[in-house]
Amino acid sequence: MQAKDIIELLKQKANTTHLAGMQRFGIDVTHAIGVNVPELRKLAKSIKKNHPLALELWDTGLHEARILASMIDDAALVTEQQIDSWTKDFNSWDLCDQVCGNLFDRTPFAIPKAIEFSTYDQEFIKRASFVLMAEFAVHNKNAPDKTFTALMPIIEREAWDNRNFVKKAVNWALRQIGKRNDTLKARAIKTAENILKQNHKSAKWIASNALKELRAK
Repeated sequence: MQAKDIIELLKQKANTTHLAGMQRFGIDVTHAIGVNVPELRKLAKSIKKNHPLALELWDTGLHEARILASMIDDAALVTEQQIDSWTKDFNSWDLCDQVCGNLFDRTPFAIPKAIEFSTYDQEFIKRASFVLMAEFAVHNKNAPDKTFTALMPIIEREAWDNRNFVKKAVNWALRQIGKRNDTLKARAIKTAENILKQNHKSAKWIASNALKELRAK
């Protein structure tokens, strides 16, 4: 199956009602046609892993094709350059989250890129930093605690950012790391307490929301 055949399949599955729903959830639909994620996962399962095809699908620029690309790509073949290139194309929170959670967090570059992207000003690149932290915490069961304790100062440092898609990702990373085990929970709670002292509205929301969840368990 070639990229053009897949685009035709996606067009057949397009739904204007779903497209309108995407827009209501703050997704940039400029290059979207309205195919939901379960449909994309079903299609990805039938295609199986295919790195060259994933690259072709990404290059089409179609929103759903790019999410599908993240589902069929082979993490073992993803390069640092590919991560940089794709991340620059992020134009919505869902594309960012799908690509980071389906693919990038499974590469050897996940944590180095999370650290690097935390310094970027572009909203969705910066969001990618903390989504990578959160998704890595969920999916990489064998990662040592030190991998995550090293991220806490970054989470604390960037809690000032009041952009909705950034602050929610910072909060997500803090909570997911804290839920890994008791040691990391204690460290996450301490980090949240430090964030709470910051004189920023976003920091207070990030910290209070995280503490509510972490202290409840």
